[in-house]
Amino acid sequence: MRPIHGDDPHALAVVRLGVDVPYEQAWSLQRWMHGKRVAGELGDAVLILEHAPVYTAGRRTLPGDRPDDGTPVVDVDRGGRVTWHGPGQLVAYPIVAVTDVTRYVCALEETMIQVCADFGVTGRRVPGRPGVWAAGDAALGLPDRQLGAVGIRVARGVTMHGFALNCANDPRWFNRITPCGLADAGVSSLSAETGRRIVVEEVVPIAEKRLAEALGREPFDLHEEDLLRR
Repeated sequence: MRPIHGDDPHALAVVRLGVDVPYEQAWSLQRWMHGKRVAGELGDAVLILEHAPVYTAGRRTLPGDRPDDGTPVVDVDRGGRVTWHGPGQLVAYPIVAVTDVTRYVCALEETMIQVCADFGVTGRRVPGRPGVWAAGDAALGLPDRQLGAVGIRVARGVTMHGFALNCANDPRWFNRITPCGLADAGVSSLSAETGRRIVVEEVVPIAEKRLAEALGREPFDLHEEDLLRR
């Protein structure tokens, strides 16, 4: 039976916003949803999208992390440092109630690890480095390569922001910044690791399933228009 959003504590509404979504638009929608979730007027939900190209800086960003050519950066209220979002990258913003933040971050990382495995890529955690990584090889001079990043905010027991998984994005976007403040690491994608183009559209249904599993929720589709009527 399809879960009834807001009535079933085990339900996870999946709202697909599409492609080329302006960052400020999604951030504003997150804040609105966060308020509704805190008030108990909305159940757990996740926004799934591809952003228009944008650099964002979390609360721990250092001046040297930012582009040195004057490229605009949006300062946001999540944790972490500077990163890029844009075409070819799957972004998920869960707005969910949590009691254990560390466990929740591990669930987001596990989601990406499982998605990578579904496409034949070995993703792993690296101690001291957030996100999910493809292992490097020191003997070949190959650094660890970040496949996915995590950056969240938790206020009043409800999350915002989330994770970004590189699928088929152009890695040159990261050349202007120090991604996540890690100067000695690389950036990769599912496409680069497999040698075939893996687009976001192909990854979305698998990522939705894996996220729901990691959170112990039952997913169902919710259109944006229906969300905004709440």
